[in-house]
Amino acid sequence: MATAAELDAPTKPLDTFRHEARDWIEANFPPALKHAGNAMATIEGPADESADETAWRTAMGKKGWGVPTWPQQYGGGGLTSAEARVLNEELGRAGAFNPIGGMGVMMFGPTLLEYGTDAQKQKYIPDIAMGNVRWCQGYSEPNAGSDLANIQTFAEDKGDHYLVNGQKTWTSGGQWADKCFALVRTDKSQKHAGISFLLIDDMHAEGVEVRPINLISGFSPFCETFFTNVKVPKENLVGQEGQGWTIGTRLLQHERNSLSGGGGSAARMNAGNGITALAKQYRGADEHGRIKDADLRSRIIRHEMDQRAFALTLRRAALDAKSNQGPSAATSIMKNVGARITQDRAELGVEIMGMNGLGWEGEGFSSEEINQTRVWLWGKAVSIYGGSTEIQNNVIAKRILGMLDHQ
Repeated sequence: MATAAELDAPTKPLDTFRHEARDWIEANFPPALKHAGNAMATIEGPADESADETAWRTAMGKKGWGVPTWPQQYGGGGLTSAEARVLNEELGRAGAFNPIGGMGVMMFGPTLLEYGTDAQKQKYIPDIAMGNVRWCQGYSEPNAGSDLANIQTFAEDKGDHYLVNGQKTWTSGGQWADKCFALVRTDKSQKHAGISFLLIDDMHAEGVEVRPINLISGFSPFCETFFTNVKVPKENLVGQEGQGWTIGTRLLQHERNSLSGGGGSAARMNAGNGITALAKQYRGADEHGRIKDADLRSRIIRHEMDQRAFALTLRRAALDAKSNQGPSAATSIMKNVGARITQDRAELGVEIMGMNGLGWEGEGFSSEEINQTRVWLWGKAVSIYGGSTEIQNNVIAKRILGMLDHQ
């Protein structure tokens, strides 16, 4: 097996690629979008795309740089991880962003590249690489959350198609999605071995009903989704019948890897002024330009050290994942640590703003202060979605530490 260094070796000198990337970004990135964010990776729904946003997404999609390390034959950039890091650095230097993202990029795409047929890859991957479609995840059910293998949504074999009936919940972005990747039961006699991985091509098809769930944070990215006699072609089965649990858990590793690395919601929660600048704005600075409150200053320093150490660890883990052909169970550690850091950031923000950080509405609060309240409330979900902290602790204990249950 190739080493991490061999897999990470650039196809051309990195300095040459850096200049290429810098020149291309300068020629294609609309200046009006400088320091904007990726709308496809936010927790809110899609807004009307501006002409500049469309042009930037189209340019990045055609270049393949929205998914820089994916194979070129399916619309990816074909870059090495080292080249992809250089690309990200140059995007950051220019105040630019990757306009292509969402669940198709962070979860489904990498999984399909590993388990899908060539026909499935040719059908689905290019649209993901261009940012043309939004995917949602049909996993959790009212009685199958932490015990995901208890799913009851049933796909009945009808010869040339399946007939899907059942209910999913916590379907992130379901009301805005075009398509859905779902775990369904194809065999009621077996728990894990009776699960299959199926693609629902049209979230607006007859028999698909989506109901948004209102959250305390004011955001409503989650939904209940109902399937009633929904026809799904047999060619939309990924892998074999009964292989869904293996494929589905692999996808969760990709999800946790992305979430721990600061996916859309995390990026949004950490957007805006840095925590140090925020503290100086609300708490003031001393004669040396430091945050005036010494205790708060020391806690912010610890928080920023944690963030920096976490970022370096993620980079090392990414190299390990490359050499081991994808993310491992260690993503559970990263997910838990990333959730803690994200929640710490939100808690510090509210503390720094004081009463102003608890505003919900009214003229007495700025838009940034009202947003901070919602970010803080939203942050409570970070340790739940993508697999709760407790579930991740079980994964860490069993698959990394080798601790087994003893009856």
